[in-house]
Amino acid sequence: MSTSRRLWLDWTVDRSLRGLIWMAQRLPYARRVALMGRLLRMLGGVTGYRARADAQLAWIFPEMSKAERRRITGAVLDNFGRTAIENYSGADQLARARRWEPHGPGLAACEAARMAGRPILFVSGHFGNHQAIRAAMNLRGYAIGGLWRPFNNRYSNAHYIASIEAVGGRAFARDRRGLAEFVKNLREGGHGAILLDQHVSTGAMLDFLGQAASTSLSAAEMALKYDALLVPIYGERLQDGIDFDIRIEAPIPPSDPVTMTQAINDSLSARVRARPEQWLWIHRRWKAAGGTKS
Repeated sequence: MSTSRRLWLDWTVDRSLRGLIWMAQRLPYARRVALMGRLLRMLGGVTGYRARADAQLAWIFPEMSKAERRRITGAVLDNFGRTAIENYSGADQLARARRWEPHGPGLAACEAARMAGRPILFVSGHFGNHQAIRAAMNLRGYAIGGLWRPFNNRYSNAHYIASIEAVGGRAFARDRRGLAEFVKNLREGGHGAILLDQHVSTGAMLDFLGQAASTSLSAAEMALKYDALLVPIYGERLQDGIDFDIRIEAPIPPSDPVTMTQAINDSLSARVRARPEQWLWIHRRWKAAGGTKS
């Protein structure tokens, strides 16, 4: 495909996406979130997301019935759609986040580190809504910036960055410059967030949900190098579909990158096993799962 034709297609796709977001934002917040959940649930078969999620569920839970996998994949797609429009509704998300009171065994340690100016590196996964975490914490005195992976579609990057920064904290691209700025932020006592549940070709093969998964050691390495508090944190969607339980787990004790990262994987695995419908199974986390490629 020629460069000019690819750019035209990217522009067209981006304008369609912008139009969909604009129309959804005309609705009251609760209705728009529910609508986008239903839309993604309906489109799951067309996009291939449902098949991918089903293959990975069958890989991890071979004893699970087809009916249960279908129930979970439907809920996963619903959560995906809800998350997408929530994260493009920054002002509404922040307003809602005022009622989400963070709690858990790691809260006191985070407060002590924040008051002392010690860097904090929050780690999580694509569970519930990861941006809900930043919204709730940033309203309460934190300034959690996040790493993001640039899209292949260049036209979508600008509004995606804006959606990340709408709830506070900076957006740092996963490139040389962005990583350097992210590290500088930590070195100066700032706060950052990393999602560690995606396949990386250069990662360590660690256990995740009972199967070997290539996992980045970067969070643990940065925590050790810059004496940052390394804290698992989750935003679990509640039954009403629009609110979240923000739970801060106990900090990961400093040791070595592999041990620390395995502890993070174990933490997230426990969450996923308890609420599999809230994890983004459409990510190609395992190469062997259903023959998918990373």
